[in-house]
Amino acid sequence: METSGSAKKGARRLAIALAGLAVAVGLAACGSGIEGPVEATGAKVELEKKATGNLVISNWPLYIDKKTVPNFEKATGVTVEYHEDINSNEEFFNKMQPLLSAGESGGRSIFVLADYMVAKMIKLGYLQELDKTAMPEVAANMSKALRHPPFDPERNYSVPWQSGMTGLIVNKELAPEVHSICDLFNPKYKGKVDFLNEVRETVPLVMKCMGIDTEKATEADWMKAIAKIKAAAVGGQISRFTGNDYAQDLTSGNAVAVMGWSGDAVQLQIDNPNLEWRMPTQGCMLWSEDMIIPVGAPNPTAAEAFMNYVYKPEVQANITEYVNYVTPVEGVKEVLLKREPKLAANHLIFPSASFTKNCSPTPTLEGKEEKNVIRAFDEVLNG
Repeated sequence: METSGSAKKGARRLAIALAGLAVAVGLAACGSGIEGPVEATGAKVELEKKATGNLVISNWPLYIDKKTVPNFEKATGVTVEYHEDINSNEEFFNKMQPLLSAGESGGRSIFVLADYMVAKMIKLGYLQELDKTAMPEVAANMSKALRHPPFDPERNYSVPWQSGMTGLIVNKELAPEVHSICDLFNPKYKGKVDFLNEVRETVPLVMKCMGIDTEKATEADWMKAIAKIKAAAVGGQISRFTGNDYAQDLTSGNAVAVMGWSGDAVQLQIDNPNLEWRMPTQGCMLWSEDMIIPVGAPNPTAAEAFMNYVYKPEVQANITEYVNYVTPVEGVKEVLLKREPKLAANHLIFPSASFTKNCSPTPTLEGKEEKNVIRAFDEVLNG
């Protein structure tokens, strides 16, 4: 789940010669668009002996089950304020940057943001280095494919939360023919489609349906896709550009098809069983998001305790069962095989190499090209 605007989560280039689940997860999380480790100047977490007090978490909507937070509170005595206040990476970062630049976190001890945004925040010195001694479950159970991403090779600043795929969420009753991203440009659906406000996902998805190889895309290719998006926006084809709030348009009927994230469709089906996530004909975008502790976080001890807690396979299975994203924790599939065999076979949670064969990690954007592309896309968003 990522966004546009000034430099961000070039999200979620590792070699693509992988196989099975490791391919899907590895590409999702390690294909960060960040070519190497980032120099950091942030402080290191200073732990207390025991997690106590209050923990404030900022996360995305529909991104955790109903049991995990209260169970963590019972297990530790920590009181959790859990806020679903992240709608897009760029929007949240722009809101928080004035505080972060002053060494403050707005009272929050955990953010969940995309790989590219995490890389940016490491470089800016906005994150605290983790004390891994407090997180034995993370050390033992993190998926091997996620352990050494280019932007944070030793996971000194980040712990994966979930990975997933960006494609289509479609009302199969009202838009049955929509299978390609280019189908969103069909005049039949004028004013009834939403695009994401995430430049690193939206533009590459359009490039893919235009027959452009996102791994080799030039600045001219990015601009060609942005021009196509702009024409659709100006002509009223696109209802609006959204983050997670596309859910409101789908459930209300204001949109019949959107660019959307794989796990969200499962939650939306509770209100409307006609909604489903579809793999675009030309393939999806792969991404990953991470838990991080910002500078000025008031309770890093409780933050690391929470990170450790959600890496217990039984706990993560509860989260996975609810969110239906690609889990970063090994051992979850075995838990679900006993508890919910259908989920253990779900290709949105445990995608095979064949399922994601046409999918791509978020392309790299750097330097002048990044500035030009983001400026052009922002003009579309704000036009």
